Amino acid sequence: MTTTQTRDAIYYVVEGDTLSDIAEFFGTTVAKLQQLNNIPDPNVIPVGKRLVISHSGNGLVPFPGKQWFHHQPNNKVVLAMARRLQQEGCGSPYHPPEPDTKWSSADKAAYSLFQKKNGFGGADADGFPGKVTWDKLKVPTPPA
Repeated sequence: MTTTQTRDAIYYVVEGDTLSDIAEFFGTTVAKLQQLNNIPDPNVIPVGKRLVISHSGNGLVPFPGKQWFHHQPNNKVVLAMARRLQQEGCGSPYHPPEPDTKWSSADKAAYSLFQKKNGFGGADADGFPGKVTWDKLKVPTPPA
């Protein structure tokens, strides 16, 4: 018998998010997100809250959208992304400082290196993640 272990697909709430926008983006429903995350009031979701999007995820952080990075997020996804960029040989902008959970100019520079490594140039290598390169980077869901 073969078993497959899957991990939850996770999203971290940023300023301006609504549960309905998140549900629409990930192709699910507000009711499902409320159920998965024990959210009694769909109009109240705190910034930084860790939301389970599905229990059948692949253990990777789904693309949070390019705008998410423009809001200078401060959470574990940024650190997980930075660690993957280092693993991909794009970590030179981090020495020093070491990466942390706050989006920084070092993160942007490292991501630009990753974009260029994947054949992107010009405005497509601006350091702000896009879906294609995010999916290639395979950022693991950080622990709770």
